[in-house]
Amino acid sequence: MLEKEIEDAKRLVKTDAYQMSVGEIINMYRDGELIINPDFQRLFRWEIGQKSKLIESLLLGIPLPSIFVFEKDDTKWELIDGLQRISTLLEFMGLLRNPTTGQPEPPSSLVATKYLPSLDKVVWEKSQLIAEVPANDQVPLPGPLQLAVRRSRISVEILKRPSSNETKYDLFQRLNAGGTQANAQELRNVIVIMVSSQYYKFMRECALRESFLNVLSASADQLEKQRDMEYVSRFFVHTFIQYDGKLDVEDFIDKSIVDLAAAGETQNAGVVFNATFDLLDEAFGADALRRFSNGNPVGRVVLAAYECIAIGVAKNIAHIQAKEDPVEFVKQRIREFWMSPAIDNFFVAGLRGTVRIQRTIPFGTNWFAV
Repeated sequence: MLEKEIEDAKRLVKTDAYQMSVGEIINMYRDGELIINPDFQRLFRWEIGQKSKLIESLLLGIPLPSIFVFEKDDTKWELIDGLQRISTLLEFMGLLRNPTTGQPEPPSSLVATKYLPSLDKVVWEKSQLIAEVPANDQVPLPGPLQLAVRRSRISVEILKRPSSNETKYDLFQRLNAGGTQANAQELRNVIVIMVSSQYYKFMRECALRESFLNVLSASADQLEKQRDMEYVSRFFVHTFIQYDGKLDVEDFIDKSIVDLAAAGETQNAGVVFNATFDLLDEAFGADALRRFSNGNPVGRVVLAAYECIAIGVAKNIAHIQAKEDPVEFVKQRIREFWMSPAIDNFFVAGLRGTVRIQRTIPFGTNWFAV
């Protein structure tokens, strides 16, 4: 059985590999043969120190990790891993285009690195567009060193056209799962973009809704780490897809949000999302998901409360809206929820997520169904 599964899975993946110079890759981008998804490019966020270390590596002859591309139907390549490296090179050379306007982005200037302190204020060529360093202070990279950068070689791993789209985003996730530059939700965002940029935009609009942000009550640091998008993902997955208990929770959310993005249903999903968080916000605002102790909200928002209360309301939203006073009903059920001894099983330290959501989601669904 295992051998057959391996053989079947291998047939899904067709690959090739080339050694290419940086110059060849840059030319492909300039000629429109290497595509960077605009939504991917908006996630380009390396700091200048990281960018400078990349150029340092090329100048010192240190090999760069492979980049991965997906061969599209028109034989053009879509970059699926290596965004930070390729975008850094393009930006440094003044060739990176704005994803919205198509116009060139301002070039970057480098900072000193451990082995090459003289990289400070080095640019590919002088430009008035580099705001952080006056043109008179900029140090153009000498021609022979420019040539060394262009001649540097990068291994390009190519996922061939017979490979499925699912293989494309699964590969992206596997390549990045062990990295430190992107967290689980940031990777999930990119995967959703790969499947449907429209669905990603829909999710982002939901994440920006005022009532949702009030109820989530996330800190600036949490928002920076995509906590809002994580909770939007969990909302749609747990509201519209039944968990069968087989996959790890993170894998289940990854797979399910891809399924939802591929289906592309946003009208009903948006109505349920907006109604749920508008109702919770009107009921208790930033305290809607906080534990009530002696009648007062305390602590922070945790997943178990989100799964019970937000998802519980969402799964019963039509039933709740039909009540004489939906807001008062939600207030009462939330207060009583925190007094129920049954919820102690949801907040046990070390409780596995697979076990937790098989307790919280059904409980919350039944709790708000009365």
